[in-house]
Amino acid sequence: MHIVQPGETLYAIAWRHGVDYQSLARWNGLANPDFLSVGQRLVLRPSVEPPAPAPRPPSQATRPVVATTPAVQWSWPTDGAVLRRFGDRSGLSNGVGIGGSAGQDIRAAAAGRVVYAGSGLQAYGQLVIINHDNEFLSAYGYNAELLVAQGETVSLGQRIARMGVGPERRAQLHFEIRRNGTPVDPLAQLPRR
Repeated sequence: MHIVQPGETLYAIAWRHGVDYQSLARWNGLANPDFLSVGQRLVLRPSVEPPAPAPRPPSQATRPVVATTPAVQWSWPTDGAVLRRFGDRSGLSNGVGIGGSAGQDIRAAAAGRVVYAGSGLQAYGQLVIINHDNEFLSAYGYNAELLVAQGETVSLGQRIARMGVGPERRAQLHFEIRRNGTPVDPLAQLPRR
């Protein structure tokens, strides 16, 4: 159970607890994930996941329509060397650390909508989370300054923040990609340099 605090978003709550925000919304009967009330109680894990409805066979008169979503086009969120790899136990292990200079531009690694911009998740410092296609989210932590706000639409490569200093007292970006709420190695998604 989680009790919503001032300034929290469903995306940040889901991120903190390692669950997919769409599942969290479904488990709590939320039609719009952008509207939460302070003091609202959210179930973080369902006691029993409801079974998916059985698919109906298509009739002879209709053909199923298959909706395809174009793949997310990823780019590097900043310039610099990879300081920490995915799974590295020396820091946040859910992403990569990319070095650089304090104040350096941080860019959206893919187009999407900013679903969180703030400092409510302490381990990340000032953090931006972008929803790309209802499957992928990306996060940008340890920022000195945020240049976007929650609800804004961003384009691939758009400046969203300025690099800050991580816990090692070194200028860097903590960058994560999550697929359906599960962290994935960003280096497997980003183009080779």
